[in-house]
Amino acid sequence: MSRIRFYAALYISKIIAFGIGLVAKERGTNLPGSIALKIDPGFISHIKGLDPENTIFVTGTNGKSTTTNLMAHVFEKAGIRAAVNLAGANLIGGAVVTLLHNCGLDGKLKADVVLLETDERFMPIIRKQLPAKHICVTNIQKDQVQRNGEPDIIWRKIASAIDEDVTLYVNGDEPNALSLGRIAGKCVTYGVDENTSSFDKKDDFFSVTMPCPVCHEPIVFDKYNIDNIGPFHCSGCGFGVIKNDYQAHHIDFDRKTFSVDGATYDFKYSTPYFLYCYVAALTLAREFGVSEDKISEAFEDFVNIGGRMETIQAGGKSIKYLRMKQENPETVQSALNVIADDPTEKLFLLGLDELVDFEPHYTNTFYTFDCDFRKLVNSNVGRCICFSGTVAYDAALRMLYDGFDPEKLTVLPTNDDKTIVDEMAKYDIDNVYLITWLHKFESLAEYAKAHM
Repeated sequence: MSRIRFYAALYISKIIAFGIGLVAKERGTNLPGSIALKIDPGFISHIKGLDPENTIFVTGTNGKSTTTNLMAHVFEKAGIRAAVNLAGANLIGGAVVTLLHNCGLDGKLKADVVLLETDERFMPIIRKQLPAKHICVTNIQKDQVQRNGEPDIIWRKIASAIDEDVTLYVNGDEPNALSLGRIAGKCVTYGVDENTSSFDKKDDFFSVTMPCPVCHEPIVFDKYNIDNIGPFHCSGCGFGVIKNDYQAHHIDFDRKTFSVDGATYDFKYSTPYFLYCYVAALTLAREFGVSEDKISEAFEDFVNIGGRMETIQAGGKSIKYLRMKQENPETVQSALNVIADDPTEKLFLLGLDELVDFEPHYTNTFYTFDCDFRKLVNSNVGRCICFSGTVAYDAALRMLYDGFDPEKLTVLPTNDDKTIVDEMAKYDIDNVYLITWLHKFESLAEYAKAHM
């Protein structure tokens, strides 16, 4: 009876996925999987050829999509067939759709490995059906407080899915992720040397640290490579990695190269944020037996998923958009650091806003107080425009608190594209940086191209 349910789920879901693909391909990443699970709740466990030893989950707050895509590209270069959810559908339905696309009509998996980006909240649910033996945790940070609450809640969810059968691959420069290694059967760590983009928060009035996940005393970061990620130690129990198994050395952001164990690799997306993704992918690849040459070849021509960093030309201006989660201080800080590293005069647009997820919606600017704006403030910003229908003045105050010149600050309490673009056009600065929501960038870009 269970096999009948499985094949019914397989064939019906494949037909639905095919139909959706004909009319709206981008919308078929979850629905067919949800239907398959309704027909056969044990659908995943009934797929032939699924091997937990060759199944990898990539989870964490930041970097899981890029790490998964990098890893998939490495596997492809190495001739390893991977069933992977490149579309980023990382809930249980998306996992099923990925497997569905890689199954034949006989219900047998047509892949050497399964590589799944998994939402950190739902990873334990997915692992109940697919007991992956390999889990990569990029980091566990503040993120989407309306959904996730505190990082400790996410830590407990991930920890509930880890046991002695798991080989864990963790960012050894991030305390929460590293502490999970104590409950895994095996733990492989990776990290990044202090480099020219590393920073500290000494004398920062708003700077706070995090509690040690082992003893709850304050964590001391010797340096930050990304916000809340870098070489650290606990001021109480001394918790911290002594030496990472895979460590990035000789980091050159200008030449876009780094080295691990004497081998040099290219990283086209040369920011500290993306560097950790490269090293995570390298760690997984090496542990799965992929050669240095194949990893290097993959890194050379890797093209990242769209929407992370984009540039448009409008009205003689080069507008660089850095995609970030407003609910996530690490991505905001990474974007600020990228902008600050450009020494030329720049026009900076900051568009924080109401978080529209599920009701009640909320306005949140407190994550910006986890960030350090001082480097940006001192990086030749000719004009800053803070716009928003809800929190434009809050964002402007954050700039002022870190010393930005009020004479160079414009506040627009609106989301009207015309008002924002008209204000941007007033200034004879062609180097423009924008931090805002993706949907706001898209509407601004469309209006600017048509009217500037």
